[in-house]
Amino acid sequence: MPSGRVTAAYGRHFLVDDGTDVVECVMRGKKGGVACGDRVSFNLTHPGSGVIEKVEPRDNLLYRSDEMREKLIAANVDQAAVVVAAVPYFREELLIRCLVACETADIPVLIVLNKADLPETAALAEYLKTYVELGYALVAVSAKRDVSALEAHLRDHTTVLVGGSGVGKSTLLNRLVPGADAATGEISIALDAGKHTTTHARLHRLPGGGALIDSPGMQEFGLRHLSMAALMAAFPEINARAGQCRFYNCRHIKEPGCAVLEAAARGDMLPSRLKVYQSLLGQLSESR
Repeated sequence: MPSGRVTAAYGRHFLVDDGTDVVECVMRGKKGGVACGDRVSFNLTHPGSGVIEKVEPRDNLLYRSDEMREKLIAANVDQAAVVVAAVPYFREELLIRCLVACETADIPVLIVLNKADLPETAALAEYLKTYVELGYALVAVSAKRDVSALEAHLRDHTTVLVGGSGVGKSTLLNRLVPGADAATGEISIALDAGKHTTTHARLHRLPGGGALIDSPGMQEFGLRHLSMAALMAAFPEINARAGQCRFYNCRHIKEPGCAVLEAAARGDMLPSRLKVYQSLLGQLSESR
């Protein structure tokens, strides 16, 4: 049975690269979702067309979820490049949610600070040093001027590119992959999906080696699928102090003797991250 890698996804329609040709495929029945980057086995039904019969075991899977459904983003990646910018404004909660999802999926993260040429970026670059102290890699680039620092991190890796709307992700993609817009347009025609194809992920080959999976810009990143234990483990500064709390089952909300709350009161951790953690924990408690 032929096999290949999914390079584009739109609903139940997918493009699969088998190393020689790109085959337009559908998923047989409702056997579960297929993500961009998945390795699949398929049967040809006509020249250039096929049916996906099996999704091979994944190394990892990045996805988000809300009360209604799960949205697959990418599978089998080496790292995630999370793009942020100071202009129009820095959305820290979205960054934190992306980091939590990656931590849970065991995907290393590279924070990409775009629009580094703007004066507003200096303060954000300083602020993000706290994230470097937490163990996250950080690179500053200007999509309109120079992306060489980012290219060095992407070379020979499969990277999923994520970020909120307005951070310049599309401009960044087109600097990294010349002709990416044209390629997306061709897929729209191939899948007869029109402009809506851009709301789904697409795998691009990088000129210097490696691959970049572009995911749609997002306004929010739902994490309803997480367990409470997984959520706590996804915040390294909370996880490191949890064993010092008075109560073994401390949730770090308002319990007495909470080492996490005490650290926050001393200024030893970002209050914004604790606030997002507590908000997410409340949402998970409500949904169970």
